[in-house]
Formats: sequence, structure tokens, C-alpha cells
Amino acid sequence: MKNKYFKLIFLFALSTFVLSCSNDDNNDPETPEEELTEFKYLRILLSDEKTTDITLVNPVDATTSSFKAKFAKSALYTTESGRYAGIIHRLDNTVETFDSGFESHGDHVDVDGIPQFGALIGQSLMPTHFKSKFGEILTFNDGDGTLSVAKESEVNTPGAQFKVVNAGLAPHHGAMASFSNGTYAITEKDNSITGTLPEKVKIIDNSGKTLFDATLSTKGIHGNASDGTYAVFGSASGVLVVESSGKQKLIALPEDFGAAWFGSILETKTKGKFVGFTAAKGAYLIDVVNDTIKPILANTTIMQCKVSYNQTKLGVLLHSGEFKLYNLTSLQLEKEGKLIAETATDATIKPQIQLTEKYAYVTSPTTGELLQVTLSTLAIRKIKVSTTPYMITILGFENSESH
Repeated sequence: MKNKYFKLIFLFALSTFVLSCSNDDNNDPETPEEELTEFKYLRILLSDEKTTDITLVNPVDATTSSFKAKFAKSALYTTESGRYAGIIHRLDNTVETFDSGFESHGDHVDVDGIPQFGALIGQSLMPTHFKSKFGEILTFNDGDGTLSVAKESEVNTPGAQFKVVNAGLAPHHGAMASFSNGTYAITEKDNSITGTLPEKVKIIDNSGKTLFDATLSTKGIHGNASDGTYAVFGSASGVLVVESSGKQKLIALPEDFGAAWFGSILETKTKGKFVGFTAAKGAYLIDVVNDTIKPILANTTIMQCKVSYNQTKLGVLLHSGEFKLYNLTSLQLEKEGKLIAETATDATIKPQIQLTEKYAYVTSPTTGELLQVTLSTLAIRKIKVSTTPYMITILGFENSESH
């Protein structure tokens, strides 16, 4: 009887130990190896300054695939879904599309084809400003003041073309923003100021019909973003905020800005909050609900300023080669360190940066490399790409779960 008792005690202790070990594993949702590995279904897409090379990088294993665009020195943008890219050849009046082959289903990702150029191609006069919202792909065409609009669902449709939306605008270096109700805010040039920049913003429908005329005039507009409710434009007269109802207002710039103003506006994950950037002053958080502008980094040596793929962080790369990572909720500095050598302010082609949740990706135009920087440690892995990498964008999804 005593032997049976001790056997039972031993078995109970052993089972408790095994269960405890099992629970410890389950309570550790991410191993160190996973923390230092990029998401399985993310890719990095790069164009080249001097060649038509397009490089698709798998950052998990540092492998690359090469493609040929129609022209060199193209600008790259990711569509709203994350699956596709827009490849903009401004001076060659052409827009190409690219398919990562990944399809998100929320909790997992399916492989729905191979990486390849899409069938959807656009031809317009100087396509420049790119946006993708609510299932659409849009460009503002500086050459004739029109919009080109297509649906993401048409990227792989043979013969698919962009629809031209003519709002009766004069040619100018303009921009547009989409609202959640299907209308657009679009810039106007009335020549009340000299130069190529527009002065006003009006609201149009998808046929180009004016729904609400501009109510405010500015001393010039450049850069914008939208969260579907607010369209925000950088303006020399202040931050111009436009709503789909036609309501417009200007938020005053900080008193010490002088003639400086935000030429770039970036979206964040929080509704009503945007990042404004000017090389003359730095990066600031714009709250269009409370009409406030708060400094994130007041600095006049910023080379690149980008919001992370999930729109929760801000990565700043200085001309000195120093990198700074900020939390966009707290505005606190989370990480900093020197990543690259100093870049001259007048350099023809400068390093470009993009950020995911775990990594920063920096182009090295002089060595033909992509630097993969672990955000937690700032450790760097170098991946050989094309000879002179030019622009960079992120494709896919921050997800490693398959079907």
C-alpha cells in the first residue's frame, strides 16, 4: 500500500512538472527567434535610379527576385489593401501595378498567385500624386489637372484601364484625398500666387462634378493625407483641414515657424491625428480635432521621416546617419543610434527608409544594398539589391499565419 502511495505521489509530481512546463511555453507568445524574424508575408519592393530593375526582397531569408519595369527611376507606393503596389513613371506618363500574390483573410494570409506586374496600366499626363483608399487607386496628373481612378480589384483584370475624372482644373502640381462617402477633395490652381502650387481645395464627386466650392484661399499647398473624415493639406497659410461636407478651416502653424510650413503630411493610426514634416523645422503631430500642433522632433537636419507600416511609430533618419524611433501615441523616443554614414544635404540620391513593426529598411544608393535594421537592437543585415536603389515600399501583411 505504501509503495502504491509513493508511486501516486511521484506520478502526480511528474504530471505537475510537465503541465507547468507546458503552461510556461504557452505564456511565452513569441520566442527570441521570432522577435528577430520579419513577418512571413511581408515583402520589400525597390526601384532603381539608373535601370528599369525592380527588386522584390523577402526579408525573412534575405532572398530577392528581379523584375523589369517599363522605365527607370520610378516612384513606388503601396495600395490600401497592402497586396499591390503602384509604380509611377511621372516623366513617362505611365502608371504600372504590381501584385505581391498575398491575400489577407484577417487572421491568416493566403498565397493567391506569384509576384508579378498587374494587368492594370495607366496612361496620363505626368501622374504624380498617388493615393489608395476605400478599394481605389488614384493619381493626380499634373500635366492636365485630372484624376485617374481604378479599383484594386481590377489590378489583374486583362485590359483594365484607369478612368479619367476631369474636374475642369488647370494643370498644376496638385493633390487629392478620398472621403469615406466616395467623394474627393482636390486642389485648385487659380494663379492668385505665382508658381506651380495650388491655392484652394474643392470637393467633387467621382464624375468630376463640383459638390462644394473652396471657402479658403492659401499662399500655396503641398502634401496631404486623409483618414476618410478629414483631408489635411500642408499650406503656407497654415494646416488646411477639409471635410466632405465642404467645411474648411486653417490651423495656425507654431509661432516660431516664420516662413516654414509642412510640405509633407502623413497619416497615423489614430483618427484625426497626422504627422506634419518640414525639413526647415522638423516633425510634428497635428491634431485636427483639437487644433493643436505638437513637436515630435524639432530638428533642421532630418533627411527622411516615415510612419511605420502599422502607423503607430515614426522613424526619422538624419543627414548625420542617426536614426530615431518615436511612439506616435506618447510621442516618446523609443530607440536611437547611428545607422549609416553622413549624407550630404545636396546629395543627388539619398537613402530612403521604411518601417515595419520589427524592422527599419534603409536603401544604400552607393553600395546597391538594402539595410535591414532590427528595431530592438539596431543590428544591421545587408541585402544586395540593384545597383542604385532609388525608392522603396512595403508590400504584404504583418502576419505569419497561413491557412
